[in-house]
Order: sequence, then structure tokens, then C-alpha cells
Amino acid sequence: MIALLQRVTQARVDVDGETVGAIGAGLLVLVGVERDDTEADANRLLDRILRYRVFADTEGRMNHSIADVAGALLLVPQFTLAADTRKGSRPSFSPAASPEKGETLFDFLLTEAKTRHPRVATGRFGAHMKVYSVNDGPVTLLLRSAPSDRG
Repeated sequence: MIALLQRVTQARVDVDGETVGAIGAGLLVLVGVERDDTEADANRLLDRILRYRVFADTEGRMNHSIADVAGALLLVPQFTLAADTRKGSRPSFSPAASPEKGETLFDFLLTEAKTRHPRVATGRFGAHMKVYSVNDGPVTLLLRSAPSDRG
């Protein structure tokens, strides 16, 4: 699984002109699901998201996690993160999970996040979304829980 974290002062997701998810300060996380991903990968990725230290301490160092700062979490399914872009000028989506598997694992990740973090919002799987964010820093980081991590 892939997560693109953006530290934000605010973010929201609109579908058909309606806001379906919105947060203040926290993390906007775009989530991609790959073909061989499992629930164990989703749990491992969520552990990292919740513990990843991207918020500043009193000295300005990134030493605090989203839990430490009581920030909000906006999870947005992002199919295109699983693209293979190593060759040519057009992405290949062969590494991506099927839509059914992607939705199942994204929903699993979302459910787990809601049980482990008090403020969680979401986009809508399979919808054409407009994602608005104010990146703080900017801070943008890529986390992976790839099949090669298993063992």
C-alpha cells in the first residue's frame, strides 16, 4: 500500500459540488492500493501514518505525530498512486489492485483509522473528487507498505 502524506492547515474533498470530507490542521493522506496488498499491509501502513513524526516540536523539529498534536486525518483513495511510471510517457496501472479489492482494503484502513484516531474524515471511493488543501511547510512524504516488505 502507498500513502502520500501532506501536512495541512486545512483540507477538504468535494464530490459533485458537495463536501464529503473536511479537516482543519492535520494530515491529508492519499492512499493507493496495489494488487498484492493485504489487511496486514493496511495495518502496517496505518501504524506508520499515526506514528510518523511530521509536526514541529517547540524547537521547530519534526518530532510529533498526528496523535501527539491531536490533528485530524483525511483519507482519500487515490488509484493513480499505484501506477508504474518507470517507462514511457503514459502510466501503467497493472500494479494497482482491482477496484473491488482496492475498495475493500481502503474501507478496512478507514475503519481501523476510525477506531484508533479520534478525528477521521474521508473522500469517496470511485468518485470523481476535487481535493483542496493548504499544505503546511510544505511537507509531503511518501510511505509504502509494499509486497517486498513482507517476510
